[in-house]
Amino acid sequence: MMNCPLCGNAAHTRSSFQVSKETKERYNQCQNINCSCTFKSHETVSEIIMSPGKVKPVPPHPDRSLQGSLWM
Repeated sequence: MMNCPLCGNAAHTRSSFQVSKETKERYNQCQNINCSCTFKSHETVSEIIMSPGKVKPVPPHPDRSLQGSLWM
């Protein structure tokens, strides 16, 4: 959520578009009925604070047809 640049009230995201791996463009609308300003904003990753260690691949879940039944 962002605040409206005109009146300062809450503005909610109505839709968004992934511009790049690190940036998303959002279309926002002010929730103040007397303002209802619509505007675009960009959300960008500025820094990774902590990244995980080496990610170990895991096998996929078994197919449902191969799972045993709980009701016998």
